[in-house]
Amino acid sequence: MKNFIKSYATPLILLLSILVGGIVGIIMGPKAKVLEPLGQIFLNLIFTLIVPLVFFSVASSIANMSEMKRLGKILVNIVVIFAVTAIISALLSIVGVYIFNPTKGMDESAIESILGDDNAEISQEAKSHSLPEQLVKTVTVSDFSQLFSKSNILQLIVISVIFGISVAMVGEKARVLKDFLKSGSEVMMKMIKIIMYYAPIGLACYFASIIGQLGAQILAGYLKVFLLYLALSIIYYFVFFSIYAYAAAGKEGFKAFWKNSIGPAVTALATCSSAASIPVNLVSAKKIGIPDDIAETVIPLGVSTHKDGSVIGGVLKIVFLFGLFGKDYNTIPTLLSILVVGLLVGAVMGAIPGGGMIGEMLILSIYGFPPVALPVIAVISTIIDAPATLLNSSGNTVCAMLAARFVDGKKWIKKSE
Repeated sequence: MKNFIKSYATPLILLLSILVGGIVGIIMGPKAKVLEPLGQIFLNLIFTLIVPLVFFSVASSIANMSEMKRLGKILVNIVVIFAVTAIISALLSIVGVYIFNPTKGMDESAIESILGDDNAEISQEAKSHSLPEQLVKTVTVSDFSQLFSKSNILQLIVISVIFGISVAMVGEKARVLKDFLKSGSEVMMKMIKIIMYYAPIGLACYFASIIGQLGAQILAGYLKVFLLYLALSIIYYFVFFSIYAYAAAGKEGFKAFWKNSIGPAVTALATCSSAASIPVNLVSAKKIGIPDDIAETVIPLGVSTHKDGSVIGGVLKIVFLFGLFGKDYNTIPTLLSILVVGLLVGAVMGAIPGGGMIGEMLILSIYGFPPVALPVIAVISTIIDAPATLLNSSGNTVCAMLAARFVDGKKWIKKSE
């Protein structure tokens, strides 16, 4: 019970603060706007750290990747498997929002007038939502100084990746710089942790202001998002994981996966941590018959780079904001961009410390939403945390089975016996 409370303490506190803010907003009505400055303080503190957090986190992660050169054949296969399963999860979520729109019935004009920010640094060109037309401006800037803006997150990530690769290629001569980047990343995360102590107050005041002006309709939107996510999670977990397990080793693979799936599933739900589930996943993989070298590579690697549950969440966050602001996403270029950005937010950002927040800022930057919309989608991360962790964690085990199939052939599970 103690471990359960410890694991869920932060999301429970944040949910409680949002609930309290919602109640205060309903009671006070439009007068709740007086609390908005206290919420804005929290947002400004977070926004101030976005640029250095992105640079240090991304550059440090890339610069210290020398250990990833092992087991080339396994890594090549798992990269393909991770990519394919992530795309499938993104497509499933897009189908889901077409069938059930979580923002249907909301007063879009009222929400945009409240969350809109004429002074935001988001580029107006980004509002066209055409990724091919925006490619140059989306991934590059014309001046170095423009990287120091929360409006250009993806551009900063591109430069940070190149910088990190360069540091890694220099090798031992850049040891001091590697240590500096690692220390900088840890310091930035510590600063985020300190600021998060104020988060319950900031979020409570911010949502009291929003709900006081909008009423309870945005709370209803969150409920719809959670129910949709829960439905998609059930489908993906039982249907697609079964397909993956069958593709890996036929009926034997199907039976072996589900026979050994309870332990990792319960651990993921109880801890809301894919990392905490690694030991249980490895035990489960051994019982299934996955070769040790594959399991011990795929499962730990998947904790940071394979997050199908987070991909689904990323797509829902984008669509939720599109619905709130009354923007159309029913065009092919826009759907493709949602697919790509959903993959970035859910899968790629998961490999970066603090990546969830970076991913959410990436959504705002690419699609032209005002920065004050950040906590609106940050709430979604909190309410879907448990089922997302289940998909992220258990998905690593079934992907290890697929990797065994492609590395050791069709009869891998019989060989293990």
